[in-house]
Amino acid sequence: MNKIISFLLIATILISCGEYQKALKSDDVAFKAEVANKKYEVNKYAKAIRLYEQIAPAYKGKPNAERLFYFYSMSLYKSEEYYLAGYQLENFVSSYPKSEKREEAAFYSAECFYKLSPEYSLDQTDTNKALDKMQKFIDNYPNSEFLPKANICVKELREKQEKKAFEIAKQYHTIAEYRLEYNAALKALDNFISDYPGTPYKEEAMFLKFDTAYNFAKNSIVAKRADRYASAKIAYNNLIKFKPTTKYKEEADKLLASIEQELKQFSK
Repeated sequence: MNKIISFLLIATILISCGEYQKALKSDDVAFKAEVANKKYEVNKYAKAIRLYEQIAPAYKGKPNAERLFYFYSMSLYKSEEYYLAGYQLENFVSSYPKSEKREEAAFYSAECFYKLSPEYSLDQTDTNKALDKMQKFIDNYPNSEFLPKANICVKELREKQEKKAFEIAKQYHTIAEYRLEYNAALKALDNFISDYPGTPYKEEAMFLKFDTAYNFAKNSIVAKRADRYASAKIAYNNLIKFKPTTKYKEEADKLLASIEQELKQFSK
């Protein structure tokens, strides 16, 4: 009995392989489409894609091609070919506005860009694009079953943008210590705090701003030190007002004591 089952299984596989090879060499686009759809339905996405790529130009613009292009797009998505899948799914949405698969295709298209978003330390062009695409989906389908997933994606993408922005501002602070470019560092930190008021990095950013302001004053010409120490003191007060128990308080207090000592000299 087991031998019979094994024989039938092997025979089925050979027939299937033979049909696929025949479809690859065939000029019959309808036959190619039939075999491609079969391959999609049994999760043989690579084979399906190869056939879809051969016949897509012939079916482009035809009203009966909706199912074929949906399968083609999803084959790319399930094969993790996200650049191509994102493009094909977007094209599907615009080509078949009345399709019952339009909402699903729109979400997966946006998700492709989300999956292409790199680590925060790398260039965030794809992250920005993904956020735009996902937000557009949420705006167009506010009652979608995919809305919870879309909101999670948006949250993660925004956190990545935020982390990238903070690391850039932090880098300005580091560079300022070596190149004495304090104005650029203060501006970068101010912009970050303003752009991300609820950020979990706000405490550190505010301390870095105070530290930068202190060093700016310390390394200024004598005529400008008093005003810049006063500005640094404001930065300290803002930090303490925001977080009285800040983990940077001990270090900040030492810098403040130095500021107070310097200001006493200017008041004489």
